[in-house]
Amino acid sequence: MKHRTAFFPGSFDPFTKGHEDIVLRALALFDEIVIGIGHNSSKARYFSLEKMKEAIEKSFEGKPIRVVTYQNLTATVAKEVGARFIIRGLRNTTDFEYENSISQVNRHINEELETVFLITSPHLAPISSTIIRDLHRYGSSINQYLPYNLEEEQSN
Repeated sequence: MKHRTAFFPGSFDPFTKGHEDIVLRALALFDEIVIGIGHNSSKARYFSLEKMKEAIEKSFEGKPIRVVTYQNLTATVAKEVGARFIIRGLRNTTDFEYENSISQVNRHINEELETVFLITSPHLAPISSTIIRDLHRYGSSINQYLPYNLEEEQSN
């Protein structure tokens, strides 16, 4: 049987328990998951890219998961890391509309690329990186939403 690698892209600013849930569930479908932390030129990062990469790697130690950073088209990077699948988590219909459009473009760029949508576990659906950044920015504890502990000095 062919080795099945999937690419899980995102800005992961920060990487949440919702993201972790998608990755762990995807491991039942794929032999290896490559988590890609993308650089979005239209957004300034709140949490350091290097610290986020390190935190994600520690969260998945011993599992067939790699973490990469990239500044290219997702479909191109998926091919570079040997992935024929992209994993995306969906919280709601708004996510689906957005992700469906992106998956169509990715497929146009790389015809061998399939996007696999996983529905977010209900108890994690309200969690978003945007909300977590706002909570942190205004002094609320956020560790309950993350699969690792974030030190306060990691914010910009």
